[in-house]
Amino acid sequence: MKRYLSGTAALVAVLACTLIATSTATAQQPEAPVGTAPADAPAAPPRAAPTGISESVAAVVNDDIVSTYDLAQRMRLLVATSGVQPTDENLAQFQREALVSLVDERLQFQELRRVEKEQKIDLLADDAEIGEEIAGMAQQNNMSGDQFLTFLSQRGIGPDTLQNQLRAQISWGRWIRGRYGSRLRVGDDQIAATQARLAAEATKPQYNIGEVLIDAGRVGGMPQAMQGAQQLVGQLQQGAPFPAVARQFSSLPTAAAGGDAGWISAGEMPTEVESVLEQMRPGQLSQPIPVKDGVYILYLKEKRAGGAATLVNLKQAAVALAQSATPADEEAGRAKLAALKPAIKDCATMEAAAGKVAGVVAGDLGEAEVADLAPQFRDAAEKLKVGEVSDPIRTQAGLHLVAVCGRRTASDAQVDKQQIEQRLFGQQLSMIARRYMRDLRNSATIETR
Repeated sequence: MKRYLSGTAALVAVLACTLIATSTATAQQPEAPVGTAPADAPAAPPRAAPTGISESVAAVVNDDIVSTYDLAQRMRLLVATSGVQPTDENLAQFQREALVSLVDERLQFQELRRVEKEQKIDLLADDAEIGEEIAGMAQQNNMSGDQFLTFLSQRGIGPDTLQNQLRAQISWGRWIRGRYGSRLRVGDDQIAATQARLAAEATKPQYNIGEVLIDAGRVGGMPQAMQGAQQLVGQLQQGAPFPAVARQFSSLPTAAAGGDAGWISAGEMPTEVESVLEQMRPGQLSQPIPVKDGVYILYLKEKRAGGAATLVNLKQAAVALAQSATPADEEAGRAKLAALKPAIKDCATMEAAAGKVAGVVAGDLGEAEVADLAPQFRDAAEKLKVGEVSDPIRTQAGLHLVAVCGRRTASDAQVDKQQIEQRLFGQQLSMIARRYMRDLRNSATIETR
């Protein structure tokens, strides 16, 4: 049962001054990435309440208190680790996310301690495990663990704030896997059905995506989820790193991997999401996409054609030649490439052979769909066998010898059984974990002040 008391408007107003002022002060100097903060920057006291805030009660979770200090610290941690800059518009989102996270962590710790007492087992992660996790985070940012904690301290964040967050994440994840992981079975029939579906849809494009899901049930409803997603999209467009945002705000299992969902095919995402993906280009960020349980944000990294498409890997040896070149210059270029062609035995020897001829530059053109090639190159790619080299081809840039180094259809890539099994397992475990947390929230007495 939840019982909400008076709001925290006064706290938000004070935090607006402290957080935005901190952000502004930082912006006056070049913002250093994590790991390059100046060593002599002043460190904040590890357990002092934020300036202008007298510590009081922000929430009570089954008689367990969340203080305004805890709330301010978590908000600062979100700012420091997500890359999202606080503004008057998104401060309420920071507060909501911080408070929801703290409430969930209190419920998780209470449940873990209850299980520990009943079953006489140890579930809570120890300091050594927390230290290893911090060291891993620091290494990703080219820092030592101590340097990383100093980086946080310089932003007014005590070490216990990050440590408590990590202790909850590690302990809860281990408990969920231990309790339910051994019971979950991804059957061969499920894997076979997924493989059959993917094979049937192999002619459709595949997408390598990053994903964020703002869980509507977790943040208080669809309006709040949509508002939060819109603010995050705005920050991402201004340069906030997608992986950092995903780690702090996404409710999907991929959050731990910075939102990296890898390659997906048709049928693996909600219909609303797939319809948006079909219209996106690589490197593009989506607008918020409402779905049944919340709001998605997508980042399309790569897109590859379906199985009906023919893909070729090409190399070239070229002579730069302007369109305005004289017939004599063009003829000289053709003669140079015609003399070079017999020396090219295969794709592996193209660069070496071209390097011996003055004015000729060789390079790898990579893999491309035949239909997407320029008309002159497309004709050569369709007619040449693998390993063969074209006659000189004239383009606006010059003259080219093109070699086909490989050819395949997009459906040649085999669907990895282990990857399918891991994805299905992760989806089931994630659904169980979200239901578990929903039940804990519904049965708890939660008061916010």
